[in-house]
Amino acid sequence: MTSANGKRQPVNADPDPAGNVAVSRGPDGLLYVRSLTRAHPEPRAGEYRMMPHHATCPPPPQRGTGGGRPRTGIRRTPPSWRRP
Repeated sequence: MTSANGKRQPVNADPDPAGNVAVSRGPDGLLYVRSLTRAHPEPRAGEYRMMPHHATCPPPPQRGTGGGRPRTGIRRTPPSWRRP
C-alpha cells in the first residue's frame, strides 16, 4: 500500500468495518491508502475500509530474555589470535 506522500502503509489483508483507512486501486494498478478523518469519515466509491497492520500486530518478543549463550565469563580466543 502507498499513501499520498509516497510512503508505504501496511494494512491487514481482509477488509474491516472498524478500520480507519480507505484503500483503492490506482490507474497504475497499485493500491493506495488514505486516512479516514472526521471531515471524510466514509470511504468513497471504489474504496474499501481496512485496518492498519500496526494496530493489530502483537508486539515482538523482548530481546535478551532467555535463550542463547551466556554473555558473562572469559571468552576463549581462536589460536590464530594468541601470542606466541
